[in-house]
Amino acid sequence: MKNKLLYLFIFLITITAFSQKIRHRKIEKLIKKSEILNEHFYGFALYDQDNDKMIYEQNASKHFVPASNTKMYTFYTVLNMLGDSIPALKYEIKGDSLIFWGTGDPTLSYSTFKSNKVLDFLKKSDKKLFFVSNNYKGNFYGSGWNYDDYLEDFQPELTAFPVEGNTAKVYKNENGGITVKPPFLQPFFKLDANYIPNDFIIKRDFYTNQFTYPATISKTGYLQEIPFKTSPKLTISLLEEKINKDISLLDLPLPQDFKIIYSEKTDDVLRKMMLVSDNFIAEQLLLVCSSTQSNDLSTKEMIDYSKTNFLKEFANDITWVDGSGLSRYNLFTPNTSVAVLKKISSKINDEERLHGLFPAGGVSGTLKRAYKTDNEKPFVWAKTGTLTNVYNQSGYVVTRKGKKLIYSFMNNNFTRTTDEIRNEIARIITEIHNDY
Repeated sequence: MKNKLLYLFIFLITITAFSQKIRHRKIEKLIKKSEILNEHFYGFALYDQDNDKMIYEQNASKHFVPASNTKMYTFYTVLNMLGDSIPALKYEIKGDSLIFWGTGDPTLSYSTFKSNKVLDFLKKSDKKLFFVSNNYKGNFYGSGWNYDDYLEDFQPELTAFPVEGNTAKVYKNENGGITVKPPFLQPFFKLDANYIPNDFIIKRDFYTNQFTYPATISKTGYLQEIPFKTSPKLTISLLEEKINKDISLLDLPLPQDFKIIYSEKTDDVLRKMMLVSDNFIAEQLLLVCSSTQSNDLSTKEMIDYSKTNFLKEFANDITWVDGSGLSRYNLFTPNTSVAVLKKISSKINDEERLHGLFPAGGVSGTLKRAYKTDNEKPFVWAKTGTLTNVYNQSGYVVTRKGKKLIYSFMNNNFTRTTDEIRNEIARIITEIHNDY
């Protein structure tokens, strides 16, 4: 009798364990029965965090254009390089002069960021102000960026000292005309009666800040954000307008005994980058990381440093050229993206904080409308990545039974709409959440 009870007990434990196990074959069936996925090149990796085991791989070692999944690599670099606040300005006081250098900090008068520490510091100084602009070592665009997108708000130029996100915001005013922010740029906008586009849109000369707009603004609540052409002189002019003080341009090396002014909390800036997939923040944050190594701000040097020091186990298996993923030169695999997500989770070591820094399915950011919640609670936190014919999604899933999973779903070269691909990924990830 005792032996029968023992056998029964072992049998029940075995059945329970088997029922809780995420079976490779069931995941394979779920993936391979998808008609949508089988029309294009896709890769999928599903990893069990609790058991430190890869559950399923399909083309997981193949290389894909990651689009904004690249921001996960930038995110991890920032976690390793920056403290709890963003270094915003380096400076020295020399006699009656205050000399300052930019760090690439993207937050000054940008988006929802409210810190005025830099402006207040410059305003309150009783010294003569000098700006040194010689430390950015790069082009105004990242490697492989599409120059056709120079008017798009997602592609501002890169600089050592951004102001207003290096973007002009244009509103329809009460008089039927336009109001420009920052105001300094208003005189650069000219009405052209011969410019009659199908939709009201302002255009800018590629090489200069010559903006042209049509005579009639037909849109109510009109707002357009347009990157402006950057230069050290324009940066000075924008800063002078904000602090109402004169600033001169200098060319000097950074002294060894420089001091630093900090601005926003690092988590707040990372959250903004990840939730809305902000390209400008991503690119500038790599420059901020670079500023902690030397005074030269270099995307390439920072990426090489990160690959050597933080991603060395798979550094030779990735092609990484920018911070945002605007470039199609970037090439990552689902496996390396899962590896980066494992590193991020381990580095943060706080699930609540981790989930708060990623878009949450059905709740926030780029996943707000992609998923439904489960009893009003999100179950997926992931970074999306979208370009023409590219849609990727990589992140964390907690199943109904409490299993903690990491996944990377990469889709390239599809001809369907992005919405169709997004919905199919959401369907599969939701089924995994529901079943396990």
